[in-house]
Amino acid sequence: MAVYVDHRIEAPDSVTSTSQIAWHPLHPLLAVASVSTASGGCVDIYLEQGEHGSDAHVERSFQVTSLSWHPSRPILAAGWETGEVVILNKQDKENHTVPLHHNATITVLNWSTNGTRLVSGDRHGILVVWRMDQRGRVHGPSLLKQDCGKSLCHCVFRPPPPGEDFVQLAKAAVSGDEKALDMFNWRKAGAGAPLKMGLQEGLSFFIALTDGSVHYVNEKGKTRHALSTDSLIQKLLFMEEREVLVVITENLQLSLHAITPEGEAEELMKVKLSGKTGHSADIILIDHSLIVTALGETVIRFWDLDRDENYVLSPDVQFGFEGGECINCVSYCSAKGLLAAGTNKGRIAMWRKAAESDQSTRVSEGKKWRLQAPTELEGSVTQIKWGSRRNLLAVNTTSSVVILSEQAMLSHFHQQVAIVQVSPSLFNVTSFSRGTTHSLRVDMNVNGIFATEDAVVFWNRKQVTVFECAGDTFRSAGSFPCDSPVLTVHGENLYTVEPYQVQVRTWQGTVKQLLVFSEAEGNPCLLDVCGNFLAVGTDLSHFKIFDLSHREAKVHCSSKNFSELFPGLGGIASVKCNANGNKVSILVSKADGNIDSKICFYDVEMDKVTLFDFKAEQGNGREKLSSGQGIDKSVVEYPELHSHIPACHFWDQSESRLFVCEAILETGLEPPEQKENQTESTMDVWILSFFSTEEHGFLLQDSFPLPSSYQVLLGVEVPHYYFAKKLFFQRGCIYKPLGEAEKGQAESGSTEVSQMVARRPMRDFIGLGDCDKATRDAMLNFSFYLTAGDMDEAFKSIRLIKSEAVWENMARMCVKTQSLDVAKICLGNMGHARGAKALREAEQEPEQEARVAVLAIQLGMLEDAEQLYKDCKRYDLLNKFYQASNQWQKAIETAEAHDRVHLRTTYYSYAKYLEATGEQSLSLAHYEKSDTHRFEIPRMLSEDLQALESYVNKMKDKNLWKWWAQYLESQSEMESALKYYALAQDYFSLVRVHCFQGNIQKAAEIANETRNWAASYHLARQYESQDEIKQAVHFYTRAQAFNNAIRLCKEHNLDDQLMNLALLSSPEDMIEAACYYEEKGEQMDRAVMLYHKAGHFSKALELAFATQQFGALQLIAEDLDERSDPAVLARCSDFFIEHAQYKKAMELLLTAKKYHEALQLCLKQNLTITEEMAEKMTVSKDSQDLSEESRRELLEQIADCCMRQGNYHLATKKYTQAGNKLKAMRALLKSGDTEKIVFFAGVSRQREIYIMAANYLQSLDWRKDPEIMKNIISFYTKGQALDLLAGFYDVCAQVEIDEYQNYEKAQGALTEAYKCLSKAKTRSPLEQESKLAHLQSKLTLIKRFIHARRVYCEDSKEAVRQCELLLAEQDYNTIIRHGDILGFLVEHYAQVEEFHMAYQYLVEMQKRIPVTNLSYYVTQQTLEAVYRGTGIPVSQTLVPQPVLHSSMENKEMEEEVADEVEES
Repeated sequence: MAVYVDHRIEAPDSVTSTSQIAWHPLHPLLAVASVSTASGGCVDIYLEQGEHGSDAHVERSFQVTSLSWHPSRPILAAGWETGEVVILNKQDKENHTVPLHHNATITVLNWSTNGTRLVSGDRHGILVVWRMDQRGRVHGPSLLKQDCGKSLCHCVFRPPPPGEDFVQLAKAAVSGDEKALDMFNWRKAGAGAPLKMGLQEGLSFFIALTDGSVHYVNEKGKTRHALSTDSLIQKLLFMEEREVLVVITENLQLSLHAITPEGEAEELMKVKLSGKTGHSADIILIDHSLIVTALGETVIRFWDLDRDENYVLSPDVQFGFEGGECINCVSYCSAKGLLAAGTNKGRIAMWRKAAESDQSTRVSEGKKWRLQAPTELEGSVTQIKWGSRRNLLAVNTTSSVVILSEQAMLSHFHQQVAIVQVSPSLFNVTSFSRGTTHSLRVDMNVNGIFATEDAVVFWNRKQVTVFECAGDTFRSAGSFPCDSPVLTVHGENLYTVEPYQVQVRTWQGTVKQLLVFSEAEGNPCLLDVCGNFLAVGTDLSHFKIFDLSHREAKVHCSSKNFSELFPGLGGIASVKCNANGNKVSILVSKADGNIDSKICFYDVEMDKVTLFDFKAEQGNGREKLSSGQGIDKSVVEYPELHSHIPACHFWDQSESRLFVCEAILETGLEPPEQKENQTESTMDVWILSFFSTEEHGFLLQDSFPLPSSYQVLLGVEVPHYYFAKKLFFQRGCIYKPLGEAEKGQAESGSTEVSQMVARRPMRDFIGLGDCDKATRDAMLNFSFYLTAGDMDEAFKSIRLIKSEAVWENMARMCVKTQSLDVAKICLGNMGHARGAKALREAEQEPEQEARVAVLAIQLGMLEDAEQLYKDCKRYDLLNKFYQASNQWQKAIETAEAHDRVHLRTTYYSYAKYLEATGEQSLSLAHYEKSDTHRFEIPRMLSEDLQALESYVNKMKDKNLWKWWAQYLESQSEMESALKYYALAQDYFSLVRVHCFQGNIQKAAEIANETRNWAASYHLARQYESQDEIKQAVHFYTRAQAFNNAIRLCKEHNLDDQLMNLALLSSPEDMIEAACYYEEKGEQMDRAVMLYHKAGHFSKALELAFATQQFGALQLIAEDLDERSDPAVLARCSDFFIEHAQYKKAMELLLTAKKYHEALQLCLKQNLTITEEMAEKMTVSKDSQDLSEESRRELLEQIADCCMRQGNYHLATKKYTQAGNKLKAMRALLKSGDTEKIVFFAGVSRQREIYIMAANYLQSLDWRKDPEIMKNIISFYTKGQALDLLAGFYDVCAQVEIDEYQNYEKAQGALTEAYKCLSKAKTRSPLEQESKLAHLQSKLTLIKRFIHARRVYCEDSKEAVRQCELLLAEQDYNTIIRHGDILGFLVEHYAQVEEFHMAYQYLVEMQKRIPVTNLSYYVTQQTLEAVYRGTGIPVSQTLVPQPVLHSSMENKEMEEEVADEVEES
C-alpha cells in the first residue's frame, strides 16, 4: 500500500488561481499557468516537491491560454491570449519569443514527435508551423502559414511509420544472420527488400476547427480536408497501432476513421456515448483502445473500442467517498496501472487495474479495476496529471496546485507496540500489552518511524521527533534537528548515524556516546535492534554487533567484511541480529540495486556462514571459499517459491532460534501483462518461518501466503505473527481497515479508533490464546523438534502438559505435518474417542492425505480436509465431505467433474435434503436427475393427489403413467385406469382389465395388434377357462408358451398343430411330443424327427432302424460328431457301407476315431484321400488313443496310400509327420516341385537328402539357371559327396567347351573337379587314382591349347607348332575338339595368306566335322578368302549354313554359370 504525501507548490504571492498544469514527458518538471493579480498572467516551472525552479518565471499583462512541453528537452512553449508565443528554456535559463504571426488567443500549441517543429494556431484560424533548433529557438522563417477561416481547437500529430529496429538488426548481423547482413550491405540492397528506415520524425498532423471539420497537413505542408462532424469537436485522438483517428464531439458523438498513408479518412464506426452534455469533458485514451471520459458525473465512463463494450466506475462510499460526489477529471499511469480521478469534494480516487491472470474472460469489465482508499485535499479538483515519474501526481484544485508524491506506507513493530501510517500525517498506534489503540497526527513529512513500549519516534532526514506514551495519550518528549537517514531505539537511547560513526543520543538529541567506524569499514547506513543487541551495516559491506545491555554499548562481534564472508554476492541491503546476538541475517543487494534471492546467515560464535537461496534446486550443496570456510546452502522445498525473493526479515525479540521473512514475486519474473500494470497480488507474497540452530542447521518450520486483508509483515513475537492491515475506508480522521463493517460505522459517526494491525497465531499455537510462558516454551520446543524430525525430544518437551487445548493444538499441527502416529497420542490425551475411532477406521484408505483429512474433519479443520482430499484426488471422499458439511453445490460440481460414478447418488442425497427442508420444487428436479423420480416423487406427493396427477401428466413418463393407472385401478376407476394403461403402453394390464370387465373381444384385439406375450398368455388362460381350446392354443402360441399349447393339443388330439408347436418349442417339449407320437404308434417319422431335433440321437437312430427310415438316418448322421456315442457312429457307418455310401461311412469312421478301418475302406474302395480326410486321420502327438509307434505306422500307411494315388505333396507331409524324411523326399522328388525340394533339403539337414536333391537338380536345365547350379554345388558340399561334385564340375567343363569354346572356364571347372576328387573318400582307391589321372590328362591338354592361343600374338609359329602337335596326340579329342584346333590353323594361314595350307586344313576339317557345323569353327569371311586365294570355286555343298546354337541371352547365362563354377 502506498501513501501520497502532498507538496504544495511554492507559488508567488501574487498568484490567485491556476488555469493549467502540464508535466514534462521525461523530466520531473511541472509547468503551471496562473492568474496573477500583479500583472495578469504568469508561467512557472516547479520541481517534484513543489520547489520553484530558478529562472523559470514569465509574466505578462495578459493570461496564458496554452502550454506545451518539448518531447525530450526541458523547453516549454507558452501561448498567450494576445497571440504571443514564449519559449522557456530551463536548461539554458533563457526565454525566447516566437516571431509574432498571431493577433488572437492561441488555442493550439503542439510540438512534433521529435521536437523539431512547433505548431501554433489562434482563434482567428491562423495556422503556423515553425522549425525549432535544439535550444528552442525559431530557425528561419515559418514553414507554413495558413488561414483556415475558422478558429482552431485541437491538434494531434501523426506518429511516423514504424521503421526497422536497427539495434535488433545489428545484433542479428553480428550473430551471423545473412538476411540482416544483406540489409546493411549496399551492394546487395537490390537483391532483397529495401531497408525501411522510416521518417526520422512524424511531421504530419491533424487540425480540428470549430466548425467540426478536420484537416490533414502532411510533412510538406500541404493541407487537405479529411472529415467533417455535425458539432464542435471536443477531443481528437490518434490510435497509432491501428492507424485510426478518434473524434469525439461536444454532444458525445464518437467516430472512428481509418487513415491512409496519404491522409484520407474512411469512417469505420459512429456511436453515441452516454453521459450528460454541456460540461467540460476530460477524455483520455488508455491501453491503446479504451476511451475514458469524466463528464462531471458521479461515474467515470469507459468505452472499449476493441470489444465494443462500455461500463462505468464510481467512487464507493464504503471507501470514504460521499454520496453524489462528482468526478471532474481523470489521468492514467500506464506504468503502474493506476487510474486517478479528481472529484468536486477535493478527493483523489484511484483504481488499480487487476492483473490479466485475475480476470475472468466474461466477468464485468468494471471488475478489472480495484478502488483504493482516497487521498483528501482542499477545494474542488479541476485538473489532474500523472508525472513522468511513477510516483508523482499533480493536482490542480480551486485553491492551489499540489504535487502528490507516492511513498511506501511506513510501519514498525517492537516490544508489543505496532505503528502503521494511515495518511501522510496520521498514524495508527496499537499496544498489544496494554490493549489500546490510538491515532497520532504529526506536523511533518515522515520518512521513518520506530515504536517501543515507551515511545514512538519519527524522522525525515531533517528532524527527529519523539512522542512518549503517557497513559492513554502520547505527548512530545523531544525534538531535534538530525539528518540521519536511519534511526533505532533501545530503552531511552536513540541511535543515529553520521559519517564513520553511530551516535547514541537521548530523546532530546544529546549525544551520549560515539560508536566509531574506520574508513575501511565505511559509513554506517543500516541499524537494527533485537533484544539487547545492535547490528550495524556500512556502505562498504561491513557489519558489526554491539551489546547494549551495559551502561555503554560494547562491541559484541568485531567488524566483519561481507565481501570476504560471501565473495561475489554483492552489497548489504539489510542486516539484523537475533535476541542472543549470535546469529546475523543479511539481505543481499545486487549490482542493479534489486534484492538478491539469497539470505545470508553468519554464526558469531562458530564463525560460520550459511546461505539460503530461494532459487536453489532440490538438494543441499556446499562450497569451499578461499578462506577455507564453507557455505551451507539450504534450499526451498516448494517450487512455487523459486521465483520469489526476500522482501523483509525478522528475528523473534525473545526466541533466538526463530527467524521469519516475507518473500515477494521477483519483478523480472512477472508475466508481461502483470509487469506492465504493476498490480498487487497478495497470493504472490509468502510468509516463511525457520528454526536456525548450530546442531540442526536451517529448518523450514512453516510457510503460508499472505492473507488478502493484510498489507505487510511487521514482525514476529512468539506466539504471534504481526501484520499491517490494508486500509479500506478513510474520511478525514476516520479510517477503517479491510474486513470491518466500514459503511455502518462510518455513517454512524463512531469515534472508535480502528486497529490497523492484526496478529495471527503461529501454526503451533492456534487455539491456545495467551498461554503462559512454560506452555509457550514447551510448544515451541515441540515444534522445533518435530520440524527437526526428533520425535523423542518432541514428546519429552510436552509430556508434562495437561491442557487439552495444547494437545488439540498439537493434533492440529499433526494435520499440517501429516504425522498420524503423533495425532493418535494427541487424540488420546484429549479424550477424543470419536476422533480416535474415525482415525483407526481411516487406516484402510491407501492415500496418506485421505487419512489425514479424516483427522482434520474430526478437529474441525474443514478447509484443510477439503484441500487434502483435492491433493490426493479422492473426489469420492471429497463429495461425501461436501454432502456432510451441507456444501451441496460443491458436492454436485465435484460429482459432475470428477466423481461421475456417484453423480446420481449425489443428486438423490441432495433431493432428500431438499425434501427434508421443505423445498419441494428443487427436490423434484434433483429426484429427476437422480433417475429416482418414478417412485420417490409419488411417495413425496402421496398426500397431494392433485399435484401428483399434474406431475404425472406433465412428465409423460410411461412408468409414472403405469403407476398412476395401478393406483386408479385400486380405487376402482377402471376407465381412467384404462386410459393411463394405454398411455403407458402396458398391454398386459389393458387385457387384464378388459377381461375383468368381460370385454374379451376387445382384449383379443389388443393382444393380436400388440403381440404382447404377457397379454396373450393372460388371454389364453381366459379362453382355456372358457373351453375355447383353439383360441387358447393360438394365444398360448403367440405368448411363446408352447408347453401349455402342447398340453392342450395332446389333451384334445390336435396332432397336426402339436408337431408344429413341438418344433417351435424347447428340446424337452420335443421329446415329450415324440413320446406321444411313439406311444400312439402312428406317424413314427414325426417321432424320429422330433427325437433328432431334440438332440436324442440314439433314440432317433434306434427308432429309425426299427422302422427302416433311411432318409431320416441320413439326416441324423449329418449331425453326428466326435461327442456322439462311438457305438452309434459304428452302427451308422456299417449301415452306409452296406448301402455303398462309402464317403459318408468314411466320415463316420473318422468321427469315431477308427482310423485303420477308415484307411482300409479307402484302399478297398479306392477312395481318394483329401487333405481334410488326411488331417482327420492324423492323430496328434498328445493323443492317448494310439502309441507313438502306432501313430507313425498309421501316418506312413496314409502316406503310402497318397503315393499310390499320386498325391505326392500330401504324402510328403505325412511322411514328414511320421519322421521318415527319406520317403518324404522321394515323394517330393516325384512331385517335381523344385522350390519345395530345395526348401525341404535345406530344413532336413540330412546327407542322403542333400545328395538326392542335388541329383534331382542336376537333371534340370541348370545351364540356364545359376540358382539351381549354386544349390547343386551347395547340396553336394553339405552332403559330403565330393566325388559326385567332381563329376558335376567335369560336366560343367565339357559344357563350357562344347557350347561356348571357353577353355579358360573349362580349365577352372576341371581344377575344381580335381580338388574335390582328391579330397573324396571312395571305396576303390585304384578307381579314384584312375579318375584323377584322367582329369590331370585333360587339364594338361587344355593348358597346352590355351597356351598356344595366348602366345599366338607374340609367337605365331610356336602357337601353330603346338596346335599341330596336339593334332598328332592320340587322345586329344577326348577333351579338345578337332574343329577348335583346325579352325585355329585355318584362321592363321588365311590371315598370313598361305591359302593352300589353309585349304588343306579346311579339307581335313571337312573330313572330321559335318559340313553344316563348319561355320561354328571358321567364319564365313575366312572360308570365302581361302577359296578365293586358292582359286577354287565355292561348292554349294561346302557352303556352310549358319546354325545358331544358342541366343546371346543364353550365352550370357552360361558365362555366368561358368564364372560361378570357376569361383567355387
